[in-house]
Amino acid sequence: MSTSAFALPDHLDAKSDPDLIAADERHFAAIQRSLDETLAELTERLDTERKRAGGTGQAAMDRDLEVHRLTARLRTLRRYTLDLCLGRVVPADADAQPVYVGRLGLTDRDGRRLLVDWRSPAAEPFFAATHADPQGLASRRRYRWTKGRVTDYWDEVFTPEGLEGHAALDDQSAFIASLGSSRSQRMRDVLGTIQADQDAIIRAGSRGALVVDGGPGTGKTVVALHRAAYLLYADPRLGHRRGGVLFVGPSRPYLSYVADVLPSLGEEGVQTCTLRDLVPGGDKLGEEPDPEVARLKATAAMVGAIEPAVGLYEEPPKEGMEVETPWSDVWVSTADWAEAFGAPDPGTPHNEARAQVRQALVDILVDKLADEDDVPEDQLRRALLAHRGIEEELGRSWPVLDPEDVVGDLWDVPAYLRMCAPWLTPDEVRLLQRDDPRAWTISDLPLLDAARLRLGDPDAARRARQREAAQRAEEARMEEVVDELIRHDEEGMFAQLRQDGIRAALVDEDALPSADPDLLAGPFAHVVVDEAQELTDAEWQALLARCPSRSFTIVGDRAQARHGFLESWEERLSRVGLDAVTMASLSINYRTPAEVMTEAEPVIRAVLPDANVPTSVRSTGVPVVHATVSERDAILAAWLDEHLEGTACVIGDPAYRETDRVRSLTPELAKGLEFDLVVLVEPDALGAGIEGGVDRYVAMTRATQQLVVLT
Repeated sequence: MSTSAFALPDHLDAKSDPDLIAADERHFAAIQRSLDETLAELTERLDTERKRAGGTGQAAMDRDLEVHRLTARLRTLRRYTLDLCLGRVVPADADAQPVYVGRLGLTDRDGRRLLVDWRSPAAEPFFAATHADPQGLASRRRYRWTKGRVTDYWDEVFTPEGLEGHAALDDQSAFIASLGSSRSQRMRDVLGTIQADQDAIIRAGSRGALVVDGGPGTGKTVVALHRAAYLLYADPRLGHRRGGVLFVGPSRPYLSYVADVLPSLGEEGVQTCTLRDLVPGGDKLGEEPDPEVARLKATAAMVGAIEPAVGLYEEPPKEGMEVETPWSDVWVSTADWAEAFGAPDPGTPHNEARAQVRQALVDILVDKLADEDDVPEDQLRRALLAHRGIEEELGRSWPVLDPEDVVGDLWDVPAYLRMCAPWLTPDEVRLLQRDDPRAWTISDLPLLDAARLRLGDPDAARRARQREAAQRAEEARMEEVVDELIRHDEEGMFAQLRQDGIRAALVDEDALPSADPDLLAGPFAHVVVDEAQELTDAEWQALLARCPSRSFTIVGDRAQARHGFLESWEERLSRVGLDAVTMASLSINYRTPAEVMTEAEPVIRAVLPDANVPTSVRSTGVPVVHATVSERDAILAAWLDEHLEGTACVIGDPAYRETDRVRSLTPELAKGLEFDLVVLVEPDALGAGIEGGVDRYVAMTRATQQLVVLT
């Protein structure tokens, strides 16, 4: 390398000593050579794959997957340069070589390992070593990168021998500096400063539900995101082809804020969403105006009412019918109908099962006419599948249903609601009725989602018919192709094409029309939920329906639950259907300065005395400012003039108009985010009781540098 990888500022001149950084310079030079070679090789392979004929079916899918894999790898390598390297560890064994840890693994042409992937077992001591448990290390070095060069590094030693050849321990400069750096519109990279308590949770097993309970600034979101990336790498049960991982955040601003984190870790296959995204149009739903109605709709039992509501539309006919065909008439008995209605596999969505019922009935009728002479089976099947009388009877006894119709009928027809939810009192049934049953609110979302999953695609029957027609056309085309080949086959090369069934087997199933998949419908092998303390029992049902394995990472803080959270996590999760629960706790606040927490702690303790209030590890020396609302604009203008970087947020003043560097949010939408400056406007106006206290606490603890309270 012609330019040093180190660009240390003058006040860290002692760290520029060649005895301290020469080995790193040589290793970084080797990394740069390997990166250049790898980028060239991957670019060539990608060009080759893109030029190669795609083919059809599995061959096309394999080609597309390889193009996606190469593109993702290239994107990650181009996103970083030498800053792929997070740091290094030196084993206590004098004969062992230093191990450099990176965002992903990297080897040179000779197979020498230049970087080990941060998720690999070999990298674990880099994150997990402490002075109480050095994990076989003599020392650890973490780098702070700025624009591709090291602007600071932080050494820790775990043995007396580790002091040799290292800079003096200098107040953990790289780590503390990273905590206090200015915030941007996106969460900045924090992988290099993950702490031992966080790393232990990231690497925990995926079986059952792991609850990560922690107060503001403890790194819950960091842990959740890195855990998603780690599990996809380390747990073979969670690969993309086995279901993959769903990451659920509390709001759209939150997902935008963390959008860069998973790609920076080399993972682009994680599906991310909010609960509102699970239902088309969910982002437009408003709040339920009646708290009692919201409470009734928030129960798991109300979600359970969807099953009997759909079941009422799956009753076989009570009378038989005569079916005419061009060859012979056949009687469809009530027993035939009952047998056909029992044909779909359990769990098959209602609308998709309809085609299975029809097919089962046709099979029954074909069997009845099997002994008839001169009845061509294929033509008989086509005639029965298209029979108007069968279609009309199915339309009455197993109709195609729409989710909004099913849920809307609950709020429109009292008798229907009483039948599906018999536990409701007459007063509660009346309370749930609506003049406009389709005036949806956010409280309806879990029921709409349950109906959507239970019903499936309303166009499934039409699509099935289109697919059958396309298959018949393709089979006919194959017949013509095969006949033509045999007609000109003078040497008998295509004799095997005369075998029964071979022509139908030549049809490419993957080339037939199919529906676009719903990427959020699941099932998923693992689900990560951030700010989980806010979920209602009904909302939990939406997530459980997408994860049959019950493998969850649940991240939250009971003290930040706007509507209260008086149970334990174990009690709450057991009630919604999660029994195998493991608890982990984070109690160190890496984000919020001690000055802010000193004022925020009494606010939450006033409404939740047992709140898990974390201990801050740093102090900025900047006191909380108390001023008047009339000073808002002047305070913001002065801060923007003084700070050329960083972001601010006005919380509690909807009238404030956002700018590029100043957001305006409610406490609810600010949850999970962080800003250098927070201006909290009239905190008392946020309300009384638990909800008001939590909103004030959440708003105050978004600040990483300074808090201003305006009254």
